[in-house]
Amino acid sequence: MKGIVFDIKRFAVHDGPGIRTTIFFKGCPLKCWWCHNPESQDIKSETEIKRVMLDDIPHEKREEIGKLMTVDEVMKTIEKDAVFYNESGGGVTLSGGEPLMQSDFAIGILRACKEKGYHTAVDTCGYVSAKVIEKVAEFVDLFLYDIKHPDESEHLNYTNAELAPILKNLKLMVNLKKQVIIRIPVIPGINNQAENLQKFIEIIKSNGGVREVHLLPYHAMASSKYTRLKKENKLNGLKNMSKEEILPAQQLFESNGFKVKIGG
Repeated sequence: MKGIVFDIKRFAVHDGPGIRTTIFFKGCPLKCWWCHNPESQDIKSETEIKRVMLDDIPHEKREEIGKLMTVDEVMKTIEKDAVFYNESGGGVTLSGGEPLMQSDFAIGILRACKEKGYHTAVDTCGYVSAKVIEKVAEFVDLFLYDIKHPDESEHLNYTNAELAPILKNLKLMVNLKKQVIIRIPVIPGINNQAENLQKFIEIIKSNGGVREVHLLPYHAMASSKYTRLKKENKLNGLKNMSKEEILPAQQLFESNGFKVKIGG
């Protein structure tokens, strides 16, 4: 069993409880304007051109993004950190891109992790078939579930994907009694207006069973990636969101009974 991975982050602390190893899968069905991993969107390997200065002389370095790996190869890296999972209550998170685009590969890793007794999490946009959700859920302890925009037409505009299948799969996860944490990227001028925040709350409440929300303030750290990959940055020039700007959203969700965390 093989799949395309573009990064493996060890000692991660923002992708679920405890210390974790996060596997970043390449390929995503969404094309979010604010994507902070633009290198993850295309499932095919890409070439990134990095420019470095050596003795005041500019040099170009080409790097391949995306590596074909087997489940066993991924597990060898995961197992290096097993002692930290036990001590911190951590485990393994599949992220991306969208890990469920490569569902068989994802299931292979998740199954191997459960056989070892590791806690498992999947960070997903939910834009996959219900059959995939049902197959994967057996091996997942926690879903980190992204909702990008609460309005159907605006969701389609900003992500190039429909909202309805995502909400349908959220209901399915809740019905399967899986632990779900909602993650919302908060983007100034796009989805942080009061009416949109209230719609987010109504969507989450309508599904029941979800008590925790992570608000992810927009940051422009990926700007250089767009330049290196020669991809269009539709939010070029938008500044990082401050703590003061995210506060109204945090207060609104907390006043509606949700446990709120800023960042992942």
